[in-house]
Amino acid sequence: MPDFSTHPFSESTSQHRAEAPTSVGIAVLTVSDTRTQEDDASGRLIRDHLNFRGHDILSYRIVRDDAAAILDTLQAWLSDPQIQAIIINGGTGIAGRDVTYASIANLIQKPMPGFGELFRMLSWDEVGAASMLSRAIAGVSENTVIFSIPGSVNAVRLALEKLIGPELGHVVHEINKQN
Repeated sequence: MPDFSTHPFSESTSQHRAEAPTSVGIAVLTVSDTRTQEDDASGRLIRDHLNFRGHDILSYRIVRDDAAAILDTLQAWLSDPQIQAIIINGGTGIAGRDVTYASIANLIQKPMPGFGELFRMLSWDEVGAASMLSRAIAGVSENTVIFSIPGSVNAVRLALEKLIGPELGHVVHEINKQN
C-alpha cells in the first residue's frame, strides 16, 4: 500500500493547505451501549490527538447506539456555528445494534465517498477482508464536516493519523471557500 503521509501533492493542494485553518472547532461523539467517560479510550484518543494538532474540542458526549440519541446530539451540534467538524466513533458495523451509519447518512448533504473507501483500503493492512464490514462514512452537513469511524482504538488511530488529522483544516477550508 502507498504511504499517503509522504505522497507528493500538487501545487494547488499545497496552496489550499497553506490557506487552511490550523485550529478547527470539533465535537466528538462516542456511540456505545457500554462505554463510560472513564473507559472511552477511543474518544480520549480522538480528543488528545486533535488537541495535539492544535484543534479545539468544544464538546464531547457518549450516547447509546440509538438513532434518536445520535440524531438529537448531531442536530444540536450542527446548529452551533463554532463546531466545524464532528468526529463520531462506534456503531459503524453491520450488527443489528449498529445504527450510526443509518442515523447520519440522511443528514449528509455532500457525501465524501473517498473517505470510507480510503479508510477501508488502509484497514486492509491491519484486518484484511474484515475491512469490508466497516461502514465508515464522511460528508458535509450544514457547513460542518462529519467523520464517522469504527470505535476500536486501532481504527480510530488509523483514521486520525492517515486521513482526518492531515486533512481536517483543508476540508474545513474547502467547505468555507466562497466560489
